[in-house]
Amino acid sequence: MDVDLTGKLLIALPGIGDPRFTRSVILVCAHSPEFAMGIVLNKPMQGLTLPQLLDQLDVPVEIDIPEDLVLDGGPVSSDRGFVLHTDDVISEGATLEIDGTFCMTATRDILTAIASAHRPARSVLALGYSGWGAGQIEYELAENAWLVADPSPDLVFGADHDDKWDAALHQLGIDSGRLQIHPGTA
Repeated sequence: MDVDLTGKLLIALPGIGDPRFTRSVILVCAHSPEFAMGIVLNKPMQGLTLPQLLDQLDVPVEIDIPEDLVLDGGPVSSDRGFVLHTDDVISEGATLEIDGTFCMTATRDILTAIASAHRPARSVLALGYSGWGAGQIEYELAENAWLVADPSPDLVFGADHDDKWDAALHQLGIDSGRLQIHPGTA
């Protein structure tokens, strides 16, 4: 492994070949020679909001909760919740500090914090995650399935899911209308 992608964004290119990841923007939460895992940031689960999920899980709600959509974080462990959040709330032994800005927690105490006055400044909940085995993400990068970029709080936490892919590309100076699935020949 040449580069640690922890804390980076993966932006799916048009020829990715897996319809589950078409136009996906993924925050890589962990990357090692053995595996990588990340959360898709721009695929909301239709009809499932954060308040509905908290109610289903019997999490006591002490404050008004925004009607944020729950994200489809990826095809692995889709019955398990993963919360991306700012580093102002840490659950000792359970929070994965991704970088100096973003954290991920997958335990019930972060849900309790979100529903209280002691909530993180910004957060988003996803069900499931995206995972890669040893060398798989490096192979996909070599096959031009993904671009790599730095994340921004708006790309991670923003609610404009339909525009995140274009915004992530624009951050790299790329116009999505100019991307092609198959390169031309000279």
